[in-house]
Amino acid sequence: MISAASGAVGSVAGQLAKRAGARVVGIAGGPDKCLWVQETLRFDECVDHRSADLAAALADACPNGIDVYFENVGGAVQEAAFGLLNFHARVVMCGMVSQYNEKEFPPGPNLGFVVGKRVRIEGMIVSDKPERAAEWRALASPWVKEGSLHYRETVIDGLENAPDALAMLLRGG
Repeated sequence: MISAASGAVGSVAGQLAKRAGARVVGIAGGPDKCLWVQETLRFDECVDHRSADLAAALADACPNGIDVYFENVGGAVQEAAFGLLNFHARVVMCGMVSQYNEKEFPPGPNLGFVVGKRVRIEGMIVSDKPERAAEWRALASPWVKEGSLHYRETVIDGLENAPDALAMLLRGG
């Protein structure tokens, strides 16, 4: 499962998981993003995080639970996904966009299940392995050139528009 599946990081993480043979379920915001995740990125399913009952929608999409969860969002999305983690699941914590604008961090989830289910959780940031950047470019460049690694970009002209562009990004634009 990949949260923020239509974003820059989630979309690539999910495509790499598909290339590795995984069944991939994305979580994105709105029907247009979910459609793009399924039709263009070829994820097996995509759940709208705005669903009336997110936990139930995720459970429907993951009837056998979750073995690997790539976390970009936190908050209610994380809570719903954590409830479906299988024994020995792995969680990659890459982002917590739901908290980026908070003045105070919300109380965290009860992590007692981590011990009981033997879940492994690890944080990561793209800059953790700068020595592997050239390796990544060599691997991904042919995919980008042939069009099999998909991405979207929005171009905003003018430095004076940067604050509005950042606000748009954080709203999911």
